[in-house]
Amino acid sequence: MSAMQEILGKLRKNLSSVIHGKDEVIEMVMVALCAGGHVLMEDVPGVGKTTLAKALASSIDGVFTRIQFTPDLLPADIVGSSVYNPKDGSFSFRPGPIFANILLADEINRASPRTQSALLEAMNEHQVSIEGRTYPLPDPFLVIATENPVEYHGTYPLPEAQLDRFAMQLPMGYPDEVTELEILYVRQTEDPLAHLRPIVSCADVARLHAEVRKTGIEKSVGRYMVQLIRETRHDARIQLGASPRALLTLARCAQARAFMLGRDYVLPDDVKHLAPSVLAHRLVLDNKAKHGGQTSHALLAELLASVAVPV
Repeated sequence: MSAMQEILGKLRKNLSSVIHGKDEVIEMVMVALCAGGHVLMEDVPGVGKTTLAKALASSIDGVFTRIQFTPDLLPADIVGSSVYNPKDGSFSFRPGPIFANILLADEINRASPRTQSALLEAMNEHQVSIEGRTYPLPDPFLVIATENPVEYHGTYPLPEAQLDRFAMQLPMGYPDEVTELEILYVRQTEDPLAHLRPIVSCADVARLHAEVRKTGIEKSVGRYMVQLIRETRHDARIQLGASPRALLTLARCAQARAFMLGRDYVLPDDVKHLAPSVLAHRLVLDNKAKHGGQTSHALLAELLASVAVPV
């Protein structure tokens, strides 16, 4: 077992000690971390979205900040602003909480679209531009956002450009009965988060990213991914299909999953396993399909079944 694989094993153990019965969600979050992608977790309140984000942040020896998104939050509250010094009449830049290695954007869809857009440049280019100057963000930079379903009171839908910058959208879901009973007794006397210690450094994460990029993608697998992406653009029920950014994200996440499983090459199974989490939130259905009760996950499952898998 390589040093990187050993680190990933410790990270998985750390997360599992806090989040019970959600091995699939933990795997996906780790894939996103290895791929250098941002994660959007959507579900009803109280199922552990924020707890998982805090557990990941506590496991990495870096700068962690949390922003509670509210309707009155302004873009400057996130990226920072210039502060006037009355002594010499100069302005100095005061960085906002976005200057961190891991940023928890809690209940992101409770803020206005104008405030949400403050994250666009940061998530895509790892920098922010303020008053004509560009400021680089720390490396690594990972956004973990949580949101409540849009049907809930006081929420704004995330714009398509924002959704496209999240590598994955993950639902948490309710735990099963056995797990819920376990959670009750584990948390009866103490919070497992209080015992978590950093086991991964920022340098380790940077090395993970470098190792993942070395994972091979055979040409037939590459064509399979391209064909799947293009099918989302040709389906009459889909108003807005997956972008080239979605293709690159799917490829990088597939490389990350292969690396986590100890392979130096991507299989079509990696693509099929990750496609729902990576692509579904990027698809915009037309009104007829939407009002007909169809979902992006269901349409994506049809497309996955229709595209020939390379042997």
